[in-house]
Amino acid sequence: MSAASARPSQEQPARPAGVRESWRGGGILAALGALLLKFKGLLILLLGKAKLVLFGLAKLKTLLSMLAYFGTYWAMYGWKYAAGIVVSIYVHEMGHVFAARRHGIKASAPVFIPFVGAFILLKEQVTDMRVNARIGLEGPVFGLGAALAFFVAYRTTGIPILGVIAATGAWINMFNLLPVWFLDGARGYSSLTRNDRWTLVASLAGVAFILKDPLLGILALVGAGVSALGTPSDESDKPMLFLYLFLATSLALIVHASGTRLGH
Repeated sequence: MSAASARPSQEQPARPAGVRESWRGGGILAALGALLLKFKGLLILLLGKAKLVLFGLAKLKTLLSMLAYFGTYWAMYGWKYAAGIVVSIYVHEMGHVFAARRHGIKASAPVFIPFVGAFILLKEQVTDMRVNARIGLEGPVFGLGAALAFFVAYRTTGIPILGVIAATGAWINMFNLLPVWFLDGARGYSSLTRNDRWTLVASLAGVAFILKDPLLGILALVGAGVSALGTPSDESDKPMLFLYLFLATSLALIVHASGTRLGH
């Protein structure tokens, strides 16, 4: 049936004339153009970050190690899950690169190791504890963004594998918040005073109790050990304290929300 002879019906409701005329008159395009101009600064910032995130893909070592990681997990869990986890880990590592560059420190592109994860190398020593802490936690910040993107995609489409990737990515980033060894949480704790650390431990324990989250409880328990035995900073770093707590809580919520939805 042609457009000229089509009649409105229950199956094909008529469009309001205003919508059709607005489209024909370019109203939508004009509104979009005005919106782009209004937020051009934000768009330039996002494009700049996207360019940085993609720069690692131009490095042969990164590509080859990424393919090895992808192939290993493809064989074990399927290509969709493998691809999602590779993207999640890559975005996390590029968060460290972004933070390092922001502070004028050169960093390598990520290198993947199957069953371990990935890492970057800083090409100079970081002596400022606050800078070190921010480089450390920028990985989980980017990782939270990736997990949230997969979670939103899951809730929008209902595709179960997206929820699994979101939960796994969030769990990996939570694990990295442990304040031990070379993990990101150790860098985050490095700029906290002893009082800051105990405040964070008490807050984590409270959130773990409310959410009944075992990994949050482990974060609090390990943090208590570091608070009691580790060497604290001399100056308080409240922004880092709140960032750590925000990341741990947000990532735990994604794990819980993804798991609950998948259980239905």
